[in-house]
Amino acid sequence: MRMTARERAGYERDGFMARRGVFAAKEVQELRDTVEEVIASVVEHAQRDDAGPALTLGDGHKIQFSSRTAIQWEWAESSRAVRLIEPFTHLHPRFDALWQDSRFSEPFKDALGVDAVAPYTCKLNLKRPREGSEFPWHQDFPYWYAFSPTTAHEIGTAILFLDDATAANGAIRVLPGSHARGPAARDPNDPTHFLADPSKIDASQELAVEVEAGSLLIFPALMLHRSSPNVSDRQRRAILLSFQPAGRPRQTELEWQPDRVNELP
Repeated sequence: MRMTARERAGYERDGFMARRGVFAAKEVQELRDTVEEVIASVVEHAQRDDAGPALTLGDGHKIQFSSRTAIQWEWAESSRAVRLIEPFTHLHPRFDALWQDSRFSEPFKDALGVDAVAPYTCKLNLKRPREGSEFPWHQDFPYWYAFSPTTAHEIGTAILFLDDATAANGAIRVLPGSHARGPAARDPNDPTHFLADPSKIDASQELAVEVEAGSLLIFPALMLHRSSPNVSDRQRRAILLSFQPAGRPRQTELEWQPDRVNELP
């Protein structure tokens, strides 16, 4: 499961690695079923009279805290679809077991250049047919920096696609080599202060990662990436696990201090 010499060279050069067919079709279907079971339970819990608090962020996005997770609802005013939940692996043993799955953990030893890795955070990302919204250019680095300013650059993410990912249903789009340029300039028009400045990005160089269900995409915190909207009639569900060197606290054990990003470009 470790990276081959060719994969490692490509990862260092381009800032990402895509592996196809990592999870078998039967496993992927089991995970899809578990995703839908968990999402239905989370939504039911969030709609109770005594459900957790909800708020609207500066950019208009809706978030609610329930089931010991943060639920981001789809951005459209009329939508009640879940966009993502973070964290999520505590919600089902099948998800929690993924942290020990060597198909995730082993390549991260090479990606991070360490002998042992540990969980940082996790997301369950849903782009429902015709509703799944886009997410603009960004790096994960500023989000991690708000929690872990000294180690944010030492965190990487793996995305397991539970459906075929195409340009039509919301594929991840990466900017090869951007990870080597450090923190990107942030968008002065973004009220959250976390998004990258699109006027300073050569989007002509972007690459849409179109892969089959069961494929894995790994990239570091400094990789510039975005995702397009789902304009198709097909699902695009994905599991995101973020790893860090062993011995460090999970994100849930750290304090969110968003003002820290003002220290960045």
